[in-house]
Amino acid sequence: MRCAPRSRGFTLIELLVALLIMGVIAAMAWQGVDGIVRSRDISQERLEQTLRLQSVIAQWEADLSQLQDSEVVPALQFDGANLRLTRRHPAGLQLVVWSLRGDAWTRWASPPATRNAALQEYWLRAQQLLGNEPGQLRALGGISGWQLYFWRGNSWSNAQSTGNVAPRAGVPGLPPRQAQQILPEGVRMILSFAEGSGYSGALTRDLRVGP
Repeated sequence: MRCAPRSRGFTLIELLVALLIMGVIAAMAWQGVDGIVRSRDISQERLEQTLRLQSVIAQWEADLSQLQDSEVVPALQFDGANLRLTRRHPAGLQLVVWSLRGDAWTRWASPPATRNAALQEYWLRAQQLLGNEPGQLRALGGISGWQLYFWRGNSWSNAQSTGNVAPRAGVPGLPPRQAQQILPEGVRMILSFAEGSGYSGALTRDLRVGP
């Protein structure tokens, strides 16, 4: 009488070897998935940074394109850290200040003014900003410095040059109406990015603001 052949199972060693191989394959697959996720996150972060930068620069150019000399306060003034400008607004004139605070480029905008007294008040307030006022916006971080140049007479000059504004007298910080400000035909801005900000080098933007 013949006996049926016994089926041979896996030994413990064979099972351990199989589990080890599966573990190695799973680890390699996980590393691949993790790399894909990291690459996606980095790409998404860079895209968001680029969109943020484009949005801020668009606002900067919009402010300068609406530049308006009120003959009450200077239309454009730069002191090395703050740029104060007066721009047209559907509801009147608006005072805007772009400032470098720490490593952040900030923007403050006043309510629209329809009276000279209100515009003068906003101008005085703009010279004493602390960075926590209503309307203060942290526009862009990772900035190490910025420079401005004005285009006049077929050449660029430092925006802090004394030739940019005619002599004024009267209330400190508030020139008389009859004084004439010499507005530039163009503005060049150079933004320098800090190390580790996600941006590299410096950004230069030229914008025509004259008639």
